[in-house]
Amino acid sequence: MLYPPNSADKLGFNEIKELIKAHCLSIMGQEMVNKIQVMTNYDLILKFLNQANEFKNILQNDEALPINHFYDIKTLANKAKIEGTFLSEEEFFQVNASLTTVFAVIAYFNERVGVYPNLEALFEHLPIEKAILRKIDQVIDPKGKMRNNASRELMDITTGIARAEQDARKRIDHIFKQASANNWTADGSLTVRDGRLCIPLLAENKRKLKGFIHDESASGQTVYMEPEEVFSLNNLIRDLEFERRREIIKILTALTDELRPYVPLLLSYHGLLTKLDFVRAKALFAIEIEAEMPKLVNEAKFRLFNARHPLLFLNFKKEHKSVVPLNVHIDDHTRIIVVSGPNAGGKSVCMKTVGLLQMMVQAGLLIPAGADSIAGVFKQLFVDIGDDQSIESDLSTYSAHLSKMKKFVEDANGKTLILIDEFGTGTDPQFGGPIAEAVLEALNHKKVRGMVTTHYSNLKIFASNTEGIENASMLFNNTEMKPLYMLEVGKPGSSYAFEIAQKIGLPQHVLSLAQSKISAGQKKVDSLLVDLERDKKEILETKQRLDKQQRRVNALFAENEELKSFLDENRKNLLREAKQEAKNIILNANKLVENTIAEIKSSNADKDVTRALRENLNNEVKKNTVKAEPIKQAGQVNEEIKAGDWVKLIDADTTGQVLELIKDNVVIAMGELRTVVKKKRVEKVSRSSVPKELRKSSGSMQTGDMASFSPEIDVRGMRTEDALHAIEKLFDRALMMGFNNLKILHGKGDGILRKMIRQYLKKYDQVDRLEDEHPDRGGDGITYAYLK
Repeated sequence: MLYPPNSADKLGFNEIKELIKAHCLSIMGQEMVNKIQVMTNYDLILKFLNQANEFKNILQNDEALPINHFYDIKTLANKAKIEGTFLSEEEFFQVNASLTTVFAVIAYFNERVGVYPNLEALFEHLPIEKAILRKIDQVIDPKGKMRNNASRELMDITTGIARAEQDARKRIDHIFKQASANNWTADGSLTVRDGRLCIPLLAENKRKLKGFIHDESASGQTVYMEPEEVFSLNNLIRDLEFERRREIIKILTALTDELRPYVPLLLSYHGLLTKLDFVRAKALFAIEIEAEMPKLVNEAKFRLFNARHPLLFLNFKKEHKSVVPLNVHIDDHTRIIVVSGPNAGGKSVCMKTVGLLQMMVQAGLLIPAGADSIAGVFKQLFVDIGDDQSIESDLSTYSAHLSKMKKFVEDANGKTLILIDEFGTGTDPQFGGPIAEAVLEALNHKKVRGMVTTHYSNLKIFASNTEGIENASMLFNNTEMKPLYMLEVGKPGSSYAFEIAQKIGLPQHVLSLAQSKISAGQKKVDSLLVDLERDKKEILETKQRLDKQQRRVNALFAENEELKSFLDENRKNLLREAKQEAKNIILNANKLVENTIAEIKSSNADKDVTRALRENLNNEVKKNTVKAEPIKQAGQVNEEIKAGDWVKLIDADTTGQVLELIKDNVVIAMGELRTVVKKKRVEKVSRSSVPKELRKSSGSMQTGDMASFSPEIDVRGMRTEDALHAIEKLFDRALMMGFNNLKILHGKGDGILRKMIRQYLKKYDQVDRLEDEHPDRGGDGITYAYLK
């Protein structure tokens, strides 16, 4: 239940509905959007959220749903079920187009059984009756016109009309040539008057031809005559056309009669199309505001992460600004949040964001908040925002507030969410503050959930000393005197009244006089709050710096683990190859020894033969003997290393090729892996000592790949995930090879792929800027990414 009834307007929910309506393809879908209401049934809310989320997934990651035509077939079906009526050619065309869309959609989901269960439920047990299409196709052509062969009679009539028109044309052409030869005609050619083909005659010659005069020129010098011979032929054509029209009506009536038994099924098809249009519009709006589906629980609580006001988000998006996200939670322990802070600091926007997102969730809409957010279900939503004074009801601003407070205190319960802006204002603060405190205490006693904004110190103190109520403040930069629009739960905030007044330019003597009228205790409290704000800001900035450093550490750790994994795998491969080679050597040695013994025996130990065989054995031993190389110390200086040289890690015995030298560091390529090490940790080796496989892979990377590499990619038609993966590979190689820009052809379409690609590229520091192609060469269907 919403109270007051205009709460949807107060929170901007009706504006959300209007934005969703703009995405509908049909009036039926728009009518469904108009009927969106805040629900309290958990299962129903969950079903609507899942439907919108599944459709959003289709739009972003799957093939396009074949939705081509949305016509109001409900009205046509209702017309068809009345005996004696018939649908027109255009109306049958609309039925045919709509049913084609329905069957294509059902086929689409049948190919993905179980993938989108909530959308599949929309047409569960709905039969595909293609007999309707066959009946219509026999009569109506793809352009929505009656087929000439729809019946034997129609074919004969159509043929008769064509023959009569041909005869009439030939006859009037013959008469026109004769009249022209006799100089009876005026300048010009045959013309149409009153739907009849006429000859333009000079007025003085109008008696020289028999016929019917349909019109004359403005000057009266020219008359337009239909010759008598042609007149009878045209009348025949007119009679045949009337006969054709009667036959068409007869055919349409018969077709409507055949369609009548299918009216209930047509209404079901209409319902499916309407629901699909409705869910599609919700999904498109969700993509527009970057919404996600929160985890829904059947409890009166919520936990929002990175929440943004959707209307503010869209406005800022146009201005290329970003909204400061909101993190807030309400549960059994923190039931009511009292938000304080400076004017224009974002208190009201914060509270409206909470209220609007809760309304959207309970209306089955995805919300612009983190996917790890939790949303609950409230049975009632009570709102007190703005000035509701009424001349008709003789209510002042404060009286209107009090009437709402009466309603809140009497009817609110543990499943009610209350939102009160500027709690207690509108009357003398000495009395307004205590009344507001009493109302807050009564609401807390009833376990009500909610959020209130205030400037009253007594409410801040009450919140800090009362279980279930929590203070919160909007952060403020008291150095630059600018609001940060960030909610900090746990401590109250200062109103910064004097600081803001000073910045605005209120005379100093007035400020001094005002400060002298404030009690010492209040001054001390406000000063402590200001200091607290400053400390919180410093802590926040420190935390952000630490988070950034931690992310850097995590990245380095991950890189180190990847390198370690590569080295371990490389070591295993080397050991495996060495063992195999040793095995081969032993096998060959055994064969050689056996052969040698056999030859010695066969030669009866001849000295010369024995000597030759012994030399052969020694040669084989030398061939398989590895000479020990002196081990260089870590600090030992190598000979000069340059890009393209092969080097070996001294402490890892791993070989790679130098890509680049940066001061005391060396960038090395080891297969597909790139790493940076200190120059003193490597030593130069000869190219011949590098395994052929490693030289081949590296050589192809350095020469062949460089020559064949193109900084352009076409991702049109790809799914978002595949497109981003392909762009990531291209981006990595472009960075390695030193290219300064990329050209990405993604197409225009709905702009979703373009948006996801740009969001992905913006997270890399190496990307300097993103630009569209020139409008004459593709415009926003192509993105140029310029690298630093």
